[in-house]
This record gives sequence, C-alpha cells and structure tokens, in this order.
Amino acid sequence: MVLYVFLLFPLVLLVIGYYFARVAVYPKVYPYQDTYQNEVKDGKIVPAEFERWTKEEVSIRSPHGYDLHGFYFPCGDSHKTVVIVHGITLNLFASVKYMPIFRSRGFNVLIYDQRTHGRSGGANCTFGFFEKYDLKAVIDWALARLGPGGRVGTHGESLGAATVLQHAALDPRLSFVIADCPYSDLRPLFAYRIRQDYHLPAFPLLESASLMSFLLTGMRFGDVRPITAIRNLTTPTLFVHGAQDDFIPTQMSVDLARAKQNGLSRLYLAPNARHAESYWNNREAYDRVVGEFLTEIGLL
Repeated sequence: MVLYVFLLFPLVLLVIGYYFARVAVYPKVYPYQDTYQNEVKDGKIVPAEFERWTKEEVSIRSPHGYDLHGFYFPCGDSHKTVVIVHGITLNLFASVKYMPIFRSRGFNVLIYDQRTHGRSGGANCTFGFFEKYDLKAVIDWALARLGPGGRVGTHGESLGAATVLQHAALDPRLSFVIADCPYSDLRPLFAYRIRQDYHLPAFPLLESASLMSFLLTGMRFGDVRPITAIRNLTTPTLFVHGAQDDFIPTQMSVDLARAKQNGLSRLYLAPNARHAESYWNNREAYDRVVGEFLTEIGLL
C-alpha cells in the first residue's frame, strides 16, 4: 500500500498541476461585445462619444505569427502616442476609460487586444512572457506612423501593467511607462492566489503547474519577473496601485518602485481602490498624478 501511494502521488500531483496550469494559461475571457456592453453599463464608455472619436481599425502582425487587433485614435497632427494595454480576461474596450486622460493632453491613442483576448490571435496567455514581444510590434507600428521625432509611451492595467514593464526592459525607445496594479513576480503571486482561492499550499502544486505551463506554452512561472526585468530600466515610470488591492497585493507595486534604481520612478497608491479601481474611484486625483508625471518628463 505504501508503494502504491508512493507511485500514485507524483501522478496525482501532475494531474493537479495540469489543472492549475490550464486555468492560468487558458483563461476564460469575456466575449468581445460583452466587454463593450459591460463598460457601457458601468459608465466607462459613453457610446455616442466613442463613436464620435476619429479612429482607425488596425491589424498588427505579431512576431509569433498571429494578428493583433486594435484601434488607433489620431489627435490632429500630434507627434506623441500612448499605447494602452488591458488586463486579463478583458479586451481593448477595457482601455477606453483611460483615453480621456491622454486625449485631453494631445496624445494619439492606440489600444489593442492582447494575445488570446478579443479579436487577436494567439493560443494562450503567458503573463507578459510572449506578450512583451507583441507590444514591441505595436510600438514599431506606432513609431512608424508618427515618423521622425515621434514619442511613444505605454500604459497598462494588471496583466497589461506587467506586460508594459517587461516590454520596457527590452525596448529603450519608450518615452514613459505607466503600470497600474502590476505584479512584481508571477510565482509569488500564484502562490498567494492558490492559498487565497483554493486554501492549498503552494508547494509542491506550483512547481507541478509551472512544469505543465512550460509544456503547454514554453513559459515557466519563474520566467515572469517584472521586478528583475526593470532592474536596469531607465525609462521614466509611474507605478499605480489601489491601496486596498487584495487580488494583486499593493506591496508588489511598492516593491517595484523601490527596485527601479535608474531613471525617474514615481508611485501613486490610490485610496479606496481595490484591484483595477485606482482610476475609476479617484478620477480627478489619477488624472492629476498622470498629468504631473508627464509634465515632469517634458511631454506637456
């Protein structure tokens, strides 16, 4: 019996790891129009205003062989653009609420669906591991559209925030980065979520799930560490986090801001805000903080 248990345990562990890996890398995403309707219902998109804005539907080829769907909103002859990146399970419509912050300051805006979300291709979610190269392709498009002298920055929320940080570490062309409720390290985040959501110990489940993730996607959980990626980042960066965020702990942005030793680093902890609520619960303050940041780096 002891021998049977000894032999069975690794198999059970692999099965459980496979389950958790699939939950992570194949998230249940909201249908494209459902996200739009939800944002309208919550007042984050005003349909008449959204339709009135001049925009172009764009398709940008990922280096991984699929198309990224997006919208480009030109602002006159502006030579500065912000690319806004949404969080997990959502799509580009979740980025619309942030657009007035930048449109009012003369920015073109480019929003797009991350891989395996919305109308973009891609087989799975890798929490920024492959998404950072998709974002690089989007930045290539934005800079080519602007021409010589163009300035491009990024803004990301949650998964999008981790994506913009990992991308910034490999792309020195950016003028700024704004990371709203990012995770600093995927493995500790998943360990926290396993304890919170399933009341299970992280070890050895996380190791098994990470192995299965690698077999499914080519990404181990330990490969996604924005806090390590930004160690030598010089691009001006604003970190934002809800002070009451218990989904991605607030401390992760505090740690990221401390870890960024080179170049400008600013941190805004939004009061009365849980996960991804920093802007919507503090619109005036959030707008002011972003405006002050952009002024400080000479973009206003």
